[in-house]
This record gives sequence, structure tokens and C-alpha cells, in this order.
Amino acid sequence: MGDFALYGGSDEEYAAVRKHNAELEADPDSFENWDNFINAVTALEGGLNRNSSPQALATFRDAYDRLLAKFPLFFGYWKKYADAEFNIAGPESAEMVYERGVAAIISSVDLWTEYCSFKMETTHDPQLVRELFERGAACVGLDFLAHPFWDKYIEYEERQEARDRVFALHVRIIAIPMHQYARYYERFRGLSHQQPLTSLAAPETLARFRSECEAEVAALGLPPKPELELERDVRTRIDSMYYETFTRTQSEVSKRWTFESGVKRPYFHVTELEHPALQTWRDYLDFEEAEGDAARIVCLYERCLTTCALYDEFWFRYARWMHAQKGKAEEVRHIYMRASTLFVPISRPGIRLMWAYFEESCGRVDVAKDIHAAILQGLPDAVEVIKSWANLLRRQEGLEAAVQLFRYHINTPTVDMYTKAALVAEWAWMVWQTRRQADAAREIFTENVQWYADSRMFWERWFQFEREQPRHPGPSSQADQKPHKEQVGRLQRMRHVLDEMRNRSRLSAAVKMQLAQVYLDYLVQCGGSRAMKEFLALDQEMFGPASVANITKRSGDVKINGAPAPGELDAASRARAEARHYNFFELHTLPDAEAQGPADFN
Repeated sequence: MGDFALYGGSDEEYAAVRKHNAELEADPDSFENWDNFINAVTALEGGLNRNSSPQALATFRDAYDRLLAKFPLFFGYWKKYADAEFNIAGPESAEMVYERGVAAIISSVDLWTEYCSFKMETTHDPQLVRELFERGAACVGLDFLAHPFWDKYIEYEERQEARDRVFALHVRIIAIPMHQYARYYERFRGLSHQQPLTSLAAPETLARFRSECEAEVAALGLPPKPELELERDVRTRIDSMYYETFTRTQSEVSKRWTFESGVKRPYFHVTELEHPALQTWRDYLDFEEAEGDAARIVCLYERCLTTCALYDEFWFRYARWMHAQKGKAEEVRHIYMRASTLFVPISRPGIRLMWAYFEESCGRVDVAKDIHAAILQGLPDAVEVIKSWANLLRRQEGLEAAVQLFRYHINTPTVDMYTKAALVAEWAWMVWQTRRQADAAREIFTENVQWYADSRMFWERWFQFEREQPRHPGPSSQADQKPHKEQVGRLQRMRHVLDEMRNRSRLSAAVKMQLAQVYLDYLVQCGGSRAMKEFLALDQEMFGPASVANITKRSGDVKINGAPAPGELDAASRARAEARHYNFFELHTLPDAEAQGPADFN
């Protein structure tokens, strides 16, 4: 934001704006900071109006735009913004704000109701108002708490004295499971008695009921009834038909009541939800999906993702459900876009990677590449993302393209050394997995060990690579056909890696013991007749008391970026060195249905 001193107004007002803006820039995730900032901006020049300076109005609009770009689900602020624009610039400006609002928070009953109410008061063309109400009905009409919206729609038609439309609305509403369903049915009964018979049901339904009534009279051998009596009997059947609709609606409401009563916070907020609240949404979605009504399922997902927008598990779930529906590729894309660009922070890149995989599956490979590149702009050290991009290139363009990507990031000065270590290990692993060139992969490990000996991920991958080698490898290249020391069997190679790790790395004793356990397990599972002798010797060295153990001894030639290693790692470096990198789907385990307390967004 620019220099507020240039915008006129009192020094005191702009001092408050500058103060709250500084607090906001220091902590942009604080809702209190945003609220204070908005209040300070709207108080400029004694309160904004049509006569306020252009500078003050620009400051006001910038403030609201910034807030709602970060928190688009704050429906109350869309309403405040629209009201302010109405007072400042008139109905057209307010309507533009409302349009942005309902696009951002499509499932908000309150915002749609306010928008339609605004349209009722500012538009004299009934067709335009009704079109807006119908848009709102398509978005929130099936919401369990949609009664304020439907009340406003009915109110509008009553103002227009459109009795037939009022009745038609009640016919729609009584079939919707809603909180106040009984109230609408009682009103419907009163209205139905005032309607002509032809307005109560479709012509084919009326004809069927009339034929049934006539057939009953004929079956009893009685003369035909007068027209008024016949109409009364038909009305009785119509009443029964609508009563059946009411009882079905009542049953559907009862099924959902337990879930609805568990929804304690039906709106968005930046604070965490309780674990039981998340479980209620999971159970509710399970129920609605089992019911099988696609429109109601979509409505519930949209409601859920208003409340749970910062919990990416529900975005994953919505995208997966939508992907299972035929012909919904564009809807799936829209779900991923909303999640990735508005709600799920880039620090949790899983949903963005899923979006990339989806686009690749649709043949939009360049879009998938762009998604990876966009993530890395915010997370340049994200091993999972670089690895994912490399595998995309391997699938679409071949191994060399993937290797070039690895090399680019390994040679980038701003990439963390421990990230580079993991990338070197993934590069070697990909060479082995793709081309089965054991010597080429092993060469990558051995040439880089002097630089990355302090990386846990480097050693884990090397152990995994050697464990997958055959005991007596056959020739896979010309280099393999030449006798050399590495063709001595899998056991010796793994022991060589273990010794290198013990001698070269500055990893903690605990991590070295975990890595050594890989070799010990191999001795038990695949070792020969004398394996237990080596097992016990190594067990003594790694797990024995201090008097006999030899865990952390290192040779003097360890180098970091070409220079001798200066003693032990500091705490921050050790945390990075010993960190494990997981694929995003490894971290999305089944939720604990019994968990209590606040549910962390991560």
C-alpha cells in the first residue's frame, strides 16, 4: 500500500491506518488485524460517502479487496463491502461486489438472500429479479437451512401479487428436506384450497385421478357424481398425494437431523474446528453419498467446504467423488483450482500435485508442468514436488529430460544442500528403476557421497538400491562385463554402504542405528550360514554399551562442499539432515473417528 499521508484526511485517521496496516503486514493470518484495519479504513474522513476523496475511496477498496482475496468465504464482509459501495457509487457498483461474493462463496444462504433482497429493492424488472432468485435456488435451494432464502423469494412474489407463483414455490419447497419444512407445508395446505383444480397438479395427474374416481363410482353401480362432487373427490386425492410428499420430506429431515445437530459452526472462520465436527461432516457426506442424489451431494460438499475450506482432506474427497461421476472433468478441474488457488496453503502441496496428475491424465501436459513450476516458486526445496516433476518428464519425454531437471535443481545455488542430497539419491534411483543400469546408478552415489554424507535420505536410498541388486549381477552394459570390486555380491555392497555411512556421516547415533538395522534385517532374512557371526559383531558395535560400541567414529576426509567438515552438525542442520521426505499420500491416513480437541489444519 502506498503512503497514506498523500490521501488527505486527518493525521490521526491515517496514523491509525498506517499502524493497523503495519500490524497486518507483520501477521497477515490474524483475523483481528484485518478487522482492525478495515475499521480504520472505513473511518477515514469521518466515514466514507459519495463526497469522499478518490484517494480515501481507493484505500477503502484496496483494503476490502485484499481481505476478500485472502478470506473469500467471509460472507459478512462481502455484505459490508456491497453496502458501502451502494452508498458511495450506487447499485451497479454494489451489484458487482455481490456478484464477486456469490462466485467466491457459492453455498452461502445468507449472501444469496442479501443479494436477492438488494435486487428486489433496486431493480424494477421482475424478470431480472426472478432470474437471480433462480440462480440462488440452484446454488442454495437444497440447503437444510435455506428457509431465509425461500422466505425472501416468497416475499418477492407476494409483493408482485403473483399468487400462482407463490403457490408454485410452495410446491417446490415442500419436497425439500429443510429445517422448517412443516411451516411451509401448513402454508401450502391453505394456499391449495384457494387454487383452481387445474393449478394443483399436472394435466395427466388430474386426468388419472378423475378416471379413478369415476371408476370407483361405476364399480359400485351408482350413477355418475355431479361435477362439484367429482372435483371434491379429485381434490381429496391431490391432498393425499401432497401429504405423501410431506411425509417423505419429514422422513428425509429425520434422517439428516442427527448430522445437522452436529454441525456446530456452519460458516467459515480461520480458527480450527474440533475433531468431532470434522467427523460429523465425514459421516454426513457418507450418508448423502449413500442416498445417491447427485444434486444433494454437491450441495452438501459445497456447504462442507465453506466450513472446512482449510482442511484439504475434504477437497481431496470432493474431487475424487466428482471424478467418479461421468462427464465431470471440468467440474473436477474447478475443484482443484479452487482448492489450490484460494484455500489450501502451498506448504501442503498435495492437492496441487493431484491437480497436476489430473491435467496430465487429460493430456494437458504443459499445464501439469506449469503447476509444478508454480509450487516450486513458493517451495524451492520441496523434494516431493521436484521428484514428481522429474517423473512427469520421464513419463512424457524420457529419462534424459528427468535427469536434466534433477541436475538443474542440484546445481541451483539457492536450493538447500540437504534437498540436493535427496535429489541426487532420487536421480540414482530413477536411473536404476528406468534402465536397470546398476553401475551408472552406483556411480552417482559414490561420486556424490563426499558432498552429501550427512543426509539420511541419501543413505536410505543407497541401502534400498543395493538391497535390490541380484547376488551375482549379470552383464547389463559393457561396464558390467568388466571385472571390478563391486561385483562381489549384494551382501558385500550393503556392508560397504554401511561402513561408508558410519565413517563419513555426521548423523546422530540414533539415525545411524536405524540405518544399520536395515543391514541387520537383511542378514537375518537373506544371509548365509555364517551371517549371524557378522550380525552379532555389528549388533555389538551399534547397540552395545559405550565401552564396546563404535557408532559415530568418522574418518578425517569428510568434506562439505569441498572443505573439511567442521565437527558436529548444529541443531538446525541436523534437523534438515535427518528429516524424511514423504509423498503427500503417505501423510493422508484414515482419520481417527474418536479424536477430540482442535483439529490442526496440517
